[in-house]
Amino acid sequence: MDIYKINDIAELIRGNSYVGRGIVVGKTADGKKACSAYFIMGRSANSRNRIFAEENGCIFTKPFDESKVEDPSLIIYAAVRTYKNNLIVTNGDQTDTIYEGLKAQKSFSEALEARAFEPDAPNLTPRISAMLTFAGGDFTYRMSILKSIDADGTDCARYEFSYPSISGLGHFIHTYVCDGNPIPTFQGEPERVSICDDIDEFTDKLWDALDPDNKISLYVRYTDLATGAIDTRLINKNK
Repeated sequence: MDIYKINDIAELIRGNSYVGRGIVVGKTADGKKACSAYFIMGRSANSRNRIFAEENGCIFTKPFDESKVEDPSLIIYAAVRTYKNNLIVTNGDQTDTIYEGLKAQKSFSEALEARAFEPDAPNLTPRISAMLTFAGGDFTYRMSILKSIDADGTDCARYEFSYPSISGLGHFIHTYVCDGNPIPTFQGEPERVSICDDIDEFTDKLWDALDPDNKISLYVRYTDLATGAIDTRLINKNK
């Protein structure tokens, strides 16, 4: 087993019907851009009734059909926000927890101490989060997963990973291993994946690999490290 292998993200996802929600962060192969991506999938009608919407540089999950919303508590949230030189990407309302924590001079880790996995037994969905910090024409990033320590939700296990940015290398973390009942949660370190230079190539690769029945939305953002220019792609299955 090559622990330093850099995988094609499509090969990790294709054929897996349910990896849940996923975050990818890394640097393009040419070393010029920071990549961040977030996607959501869903099995229930309530989960599938969503779109991504961009408002003032933030990405929110929104109901596609307001009349069909059953329980908005875990499916409607700000997924992407910025605070100063930090870009926050998460799979839940802990986006706001991190944002408010940074405003209060807390670190990424300290802010997340107030949160735990989602209260959606029996799945006990992990909270996954990432934060890119830009400085000096480059960036570093942190990723976190908060997951139940056992099948009963007795307590929360907290895992954090800190990375320098390396050209062509990204890390991919997702909520689930695969479909199931209950759904098995992500295990181990974030997976090493390649980050291509072209945002459309990366977006298409990721979207096309996701299960066609369960995928819902994808947001990809490339940030030019020299100029700060931002290029984004947003795809919603519901139109």
